[in-house]
Amino acid sequence: MIDRRTLARLVGAAAFAVAAWPAAAQEVTLKLHQFLPAQANVPKLILDVWADKVEIASDGRIKIERYPSMQLGGAPPQLMDQAIDGVADVVWTVVGYTPGRFPRTEVFELPFMVRDAEAGSSAYWQMFKSRMQEEFSDVHILATWVHGPGMIHTNKQITTPADMQGLKIRGATRQVNALIETLGATPVGMPVPAIPEALSKGVIDGTTIPWEVTPALKISELIEHHTEFEGDHLYNVTFVLAMNKARYEGLPDDLKQVIDDNSGLEFSIFAGGQMVAADGPSRQIAVDAGNSIVTLTEEQAAEWREAAQPVYDAWLSEMSDMGIDGQALIDEARALMDAYEG
Repeated sequence: MIDRRTLARLVGAAAFAVAAWPAAAQEVTLKLHQFLPAQANVPKLILDVWADKVEIASDGRIKIERYPSMQLGGAPPQLMDQAIDGVADVVWTVVGYTPGRFPRTEVFELPFMVRDAEAGSSAYWQMFKSRMQEEFSDVHILATWVHGPGMIHTNKQITTPADMQGLKIRGATRQVNALIETLGATPVGMPVPAIPEALSKGVIDGTTIPWEVTPALKISELIEHHTEFEGDHLYNVTFVLAMNKARYEGLPDDLKQVIDDNSGLEFSIFAGGQMVAADGPSRQIAVDAGNSIVTLTEEQAAEWREAAQPVYDAWLSEMSDMGIDGQALIDEARALMDAYEG
C-alpha cells in the first residue's frame, strides 16, 4: 500500500515529466522571408517544396513560417542583412541585389556564360564550397542556383545590339547592368517587384528577366515584344537560400541534419531545374496573348557575343584589382558545367 507521502512524490514526478515533455519536443519555428508573391513560381515550386520537406523530415519539430512579398518589412536588397541580423531565419534573395559584396558569384552572371541552369547551379554550389565560403561567412548557405535563359522584354522589337540604343532597360545585378550599358542602352537597377509599376509609368522601356517570373509580374500584358536566345544564355542571375548562422548552429544535431539533408548540391540543382521547367508555361502566356517573340539563333547571337566582350574585360580587370583570379573562376565554372552536361 502506498502512503500519502510516497503518492505525493509519484504525482509530483509525473507532473514534472509531463511539464518537461513539451520542452523536449518543442517546435523550432523558422521565418522564411522573400520578395515574390506566394503564388509565383519560385515560392510555389522551390521554396515551399524545401520548407515542406524540412517540416516532414523533422516529424513536425521544425515549423517554417513563409513570408512572401517582403511581409517582414524592408526592401529586397536588405534580405541578406536580415538573415545576418536575425530579422528572418531564412531568406531567398538575388545575390546581386548587393553589388560588389560577393564578387566571385558574378562569374555566373557574365554574358553567354551559362548554357544550362542545372549545370550552372551545380557548378555554382561546388565553387561556393571551394571558393566562396569566406564571402558568405556571416550566414549559413543552404543552396545556390541560377535561373534559366535570361532574356529581354521591351516595348519595341529587338533583334540586334543596335536596337538597344537609347532604351532604358531594367537590370537586376551589376553584371547585367554592365551588359545593358555595353549594348548601348541605359541600365536602370531595381528589384523584381518594382518592374510592373516602372513599365506602366514609362520609367523603363523594358526589362531583363527569365520567362518563369513573367506571369507574377503580368509582363505579357505590359509588354508586347520578347527577345530570347538559343544556346548559351544572354545572362544569368545568381540566387542563394541563406540561414541565420546562430539559428542554424543553435539547432540540435538531429535537426541540423534535417536541414543539411534537404539542402546543398542536390537541392541547388533541383532549384535551377524548376526555374527552367517554369519557363515553358510562362512563355505560352505571351504566345497566347499574341505577343512578338524573337528567337535568335546561335549564329545571330555572335554579334551580341562580340558586343558583350567588354563586360568580360572590365570584370577581369576588377577582379585583378581585388586580388582575385577571374580567369581561373571562368575556367573552373566552364569545366564544371561541361562535366555536368557530360
